[in-house]
Amino acid sequence: MIVKLLLALILPFLLVLLFTRVTYNHYVGTLLTIALLLTSYYKGYTDSALLIVLDLLSLTLGFLYARKMGPPKVKEKL
Repeated sequence: MIVKLLLALILPFLLVLLFTRVTYNHYVGTLLTIALLLTSYYKGYTDSALLIVLDLLSLTLGFLYARKMGPPKVKEKL
């Protein structure tokens, strides 16, 4: 159970960052992560409400951090 709690704190945060980096849009990254979380809830992979709360906390923190990420840097050609 402790492993699930730790993963609930870490994985949604990292998924938001990954999807934001791939799509260059933090809203799309957050929506894709929400879709994955809702699918896992629907399939029954969540044991308790505490996991859902930790997922939402991590998702919110990931969204706030992804908002601060700027666009990718373009190197100048000489």
